[in-house]
Amino acid sequence: MASGVLIFAEQREGKFRKVAYELLNIGKQIADKLGGPLSAVVVGKGVKDLAGSLGKSGAQKVYVVDSDFLALYSTEGYASAVVSAVKQADPAVVLTGSTAMGKDLTPRISAKLGAGMATDCTGVEVVNGKLVATRPVYSGKCYIKVEFTSSPQIASVRPNTYPVAGETGGSAELVNVDPGISADAVKARVKEVVRTGEGKIELTEAERIVSGGRGMKDKANFKILFDLAEVIKAAVGASRAAVDSGYAVPDMQVGQTGKVVNPSLYMAFGISGAIQHLAGMRTSKVIVAVNKDPEAPIFQKADYGIVDDLFKVVPVMTEEFKKLLAE
Repeated sequence: MASGVLIFAEQREGKFRKVAYELLNIGKQIADKLGGPLSAVVVGKGVKDLAGSLGKSGAQKVYVVDSDFLALYSTEGYASAVVSAVKQADPAVVLTGSTAMGKDLTPRISAKLGAGMATDCTGVEVVNGKLVATRPVYSGKCYIKVEFTSSPQIASVRPNTYPVAGETGGSAELVNVDPGISADAVKARVKEVVRTGEGKIELTEAERIVSGGRGMKDKANFKILFDLAEVIKAAVGASRAAVDSGYAVPDMQVGQTGKVVNPSLYMAFGISGAIQHLAGMRTSKVIVAVNKDPEAPIFQKADYGIVDDLFKVVPVMTEEFKKLLAE
């Protein structure tokens, strides 16, 4: 009989994404209520030692799918690998991160298993012995609670929704799993990875984000946002209007057609607050908006607002944060 929780521990280039540890945290809470072990599946090349480290964060068993052709992410290869692990582990619940990889992978897993799923969840809990997931709908204007009628119960969780799991100092049993697919059967393969923004904080995992909109007026003006971000250790984002105007690159875009973020602090400069942008950041814990237009929709969502010229406000903020953080 299915029991316990299995999380997909996403890794890139030998390092786990932050969301993997967040899933271990909430996965442990769910496993304790449902009964059964907390397990993880790790897919990649040469990931055995990396997989073993999850025992320190609470994983009791780790299913390892290790193969040369899984060194880089592929939809078919990873989906087959995770499904093989799920069938072997037989969990009651499967949790993934609602990341770029997770959004591509989770529906494939669900389809292969013939099980229902809830995506981009902002909350998961156990009610009457079953998983109940909370997720946004209508561009985040409403939230619904979803129950499952199939098994396993599959949910992808929005990054930064839960704290990361603390280290317990434990160890995990490692179980080798066959990918369930041959290298030749994988039709789509990654031939080249072109890296952009190396060394920058990933938007979807950032605790603090500084974003600019059309009000930035020029690509060069984003420098003042990067200066502020460096001081407060934040990621830099942009609205679609700023990206379409060529002020920022596409991977900086926050919104319905960009990245959905969930930071502790979101600072919006020169962003009017169109519904498409709000859909990507409205779950931020604290929102600060700076705009010359007092009627800008962003102020309806902001916790703190400043009606002024951002080119006056940002340098002052940067200097004040420097003083504050130096104390």
